[in-house]
Amino acid sequence: MADAVRARWLPCGSQRLDLSTTQVMGVLNVTPDSFSDGGHFSKLDAALYRCEQMLDEGATLIDVGGESTRPGAEPVSATEELDRVVPVVAALRERFDVVVSMDTSTPEVMRAGAAAGAGVINDVRALRRSGALAAAAETGLAVCLMHMQGEPGSMQAAPHYEDLLAEVSAFLGERVAAARAAGVSEEALVIDPGFGFGKTLEHNLQLFARMSEVAPLQRPLLVGVSRKSMIGNALQRPLEQRLAGGLALASLAVTLGARIIRTHDVAATLDAVRMTEAVLASRG
Repeated sequence: MADAVRARWLPCGSQRLDLSTTQVMGVLNVTPDSFSDGGHFSKLDAALYRCEQMLDEGATLIDVGGESTRPGAEPVSATEELDRVVPVVAALRERFDVVVSMDTSTPEVMRAGAAAGAGVINDVRALRRSGALAAAAETGLAVCLMHMQGEPGSMQAAPHYEDLLAEVSAFLGERVAAARAAGVSEEALVIDPGFGFGKTLEHNLQLFARMSEVAPLQRPLLVGVSRKSMIGNALQRPLEQRLAGGLALASLAVTLGARIIRTHDVAATLDAVRMTEAVLASRG
């Protein structure tokens, strides 16, 4: 596990993130249709209030999303995503000392968000949209590359792998290489195995168990499983009853090398992360 993360600091534009300890990323969806909190924070005042709550609970990153990537979601126009995301990014950077991440695949949003003060591009499509590689390189921001089989609209129709771990690792390795070739520095790259994106429950469980093996170029791992259907399917729990399962996975993710945990439930997740780290540190 120790070899999976070699970088201590992640450069995030004008800021940097300490990866010597696991960081907690709070989810801020400014969309009307996200699976968990769609429509709750689409107004600027509500978004700012929610951000302040998550910072008080211990979040060190806020991930702002303007395009839902839930199963079955349809893409939105670049203009609509810009209108949703950029004012929130600018307001967060003006009011709070926090690293702001943009959950986006859209080149125009990457550039405008970077100009507004964002520090991270968190792309579920791993910079595969036309122009995204060049835009990400131009911004100089940190970039999280995620594995996804297919597109959100159809990714859960019939996920299939001949060799799950090999295919996920190969995909991420190729995207790391593509990002570096485009001019993104190796030190700025983070990878995400993409739990719930084009994967069945069994795929998710297998991939989670072997997460520490998915580390092309030994880049830091970001894990996002908060409230996802893998928890609901494994435990037969509705959306509002998935916190305990999510905390168990967050703790396991830390033991398997994750350095950023993305969550809707910051306070409880941070407790689980820090308790896990305390036990791991006692090993000496």
